[in-house]
Amino acid sequence: MTTKVDWMRGCGTALVTPFRKDGSVDEEVFSSLVERQIKGGVKILIPCGTTGESATMSESERLRVIRLAVEIAHAKSSSSGSGKLRSLPPNPKVIAGTGSNSTAATIEFTRKAREAGADGALVVAPYYNKPTQEGLFAHFSEIAKSVKGFPIMLYNVPSRTASNISAATTLRLAAAHENIVATKEASGNFSQIMEIIAGRPRNFKVFSGDDATTLPLVAVGADGLVSVVANELPKETSQMVEKALDGAWTAARKLHYRLLPLMEANFIESSPAPCKFVMKEMGLLEENLRLPLVPVGKESREKLRAAMNGE
Repeated sequence: MTTKVDWMRGCGTALVTPFRKDGSVDEEVFSSLVERQIKGGVKILIPCGTTGESATMSESERLRVIRLAVEIAHAKSSSSGSGKLRSLPPNPKVIAGTGSNSTAATIEFTRKAREAGADGALVVAPYYNKPTQEGLFAHFSEIAKSVKGFPIMLYNVPSRTASNISAATTLRLAAAHENIVATKEASGNFSQIMEIIAGRPRNFKVFSGDDATTLPLVAVGADGLVSVVANELPKETSQMVEKALDGAWTAARKLHYRLLPLMEANFIESSPAPCKFVMKEMGLLEENLRLPLVPVGKESREKLRAAMNGE
């Protein structure tokens, strides 16, 4: 039976990783961004995913970023005398991005993320290898068995990985391993996602992996969102998700359409380059990416500025 994880619901943010001009991780800015997310009502912090440019980061950098997120999130229970964090809402959770295209490496890093204090792991389907469905099942099974009791969220993003975790494989994994408790579905295949929702075991959660599909997916039974746009507008995004989950459809729809231009513009070039441009315009970070990603072009900048203004 799938382990019940009550906190795995609502809006999670796939956090960007701010870099300095010399390419190093800007820990001070990252910490301020995490605090901004929590103040905005985001319940789940997700460092070192696709949006965090984890593929270009060393293991030590990823662990440091995860630890920073954990320090800020988990300081909530002991912040009464700290002053700085006292005004933040309680109990944010951290799901660390730990996946790679090597099963052994993913197991090792997932264990390290657990030791660093993460509350769960987001594990992407292996990229480049293009495993069969049986290979995907074996990959995730080995990971789940290696960290028993540690919540795992599958991450299906075929546009990035060149493979799709089918509904049948997702449901098979959910049935076989009690700590595979959720999936982040970014396939864009509504039929597949609804098949998972309809056939999932009790307590298994389904999260939208695309901002723009969140409202319709919650309408058919999804449990939340792993968001890019929440980096820019955490309060509005978390409110949209909460309103939808509460069945307040008119309010949720209003927020959805307010956010939609930016949701879509965030992907006019490879993510997170558009998001980082917007955040730079908002004064939140410097627009630095790691190669092979580069800042967005002139035409995209104009489209993003228009989206920021709701045009």
